[in-house]
Amino acid sequence: MSESYPVDAVNRVKRRHDRGFYDHDTVHALLDTAALCHVAYAIDGQPYCTPTLFWREGTRLYWHGSSASRMLRNLSAGEPACLTVTHLDSLVLARCGFNHSADYRSVMAFGLARLVTDPAEKERALVMMVDRFFPGRTAGLRPSTAQEIKATAVISMQIDRASAKIRAKGVADDDEDYELPIYAERLPVRTILGPAEPCPRLMQAVARGADLAPYAPGRSLDEALTEAYALAYPRG
Repeated sequence: MSESYPVDAVNRVKRRHDRGFYDHDTVHALLDTAALCHVAYAIDGQPYCTPTLFWREGTRLYWHGSSASRMLRNLSAGEPACLTVTHLDSLVLARCGFNHSADYRSVMAFGLARLVTDPAEKERALVMMVDRFFPGRTAGLRPSTAQEIKATAVISMQIDRASAKIRAKGVADDDEDYELPIYAERLPVRTILGPAEPCPRLMQAVARGADLAPYAPGRSLDEALTEAYALAYPRG
């Protein structure tokens, strides 16, 4: 049985608690099928929410940004933060405005965010910032300069609490409304990879590498990111 995150007033799903999940398998799978997250935090009582790329290692999350970023300057010393991801799976049209909805999968992860200052941890994190999405790619790239590394900050957050919330119900009208002559439907929503667009300034004979194998045209982004994560972190 999968481990679960502790549940308390912070992460408990209060509305439609039947849609809430706290086990590692569910939470981590939803995190690993996402590339973009939103990190919420407060500075002097003012709420902020910043979109950024992120990745997971076990029960720890990482994200990065400019060393001059207001977000990173204020999350550097163990500040409370909430990282969220959402997958929109469908738009739901019902027979009443009240019952219009969406199918979705979401995660809220809570913890104390800190600036990664250990040189070895930061070096490894900057590799995985690329290799989590494109396994093995960093080894074939131009090494980052000292100035580039200095200009990039990395934040780490151990997940103290987390909850997933999933709606996969489709159209759900009141029983008596099904007799109404009103059209209703579920509109599936998927993010699909399109054909690659190689850089027009590529040198001759430079081929697309194996690190991009998960990203085949016509494949869903969820599937590609899940495969890439499994290749980058074979033990999960």
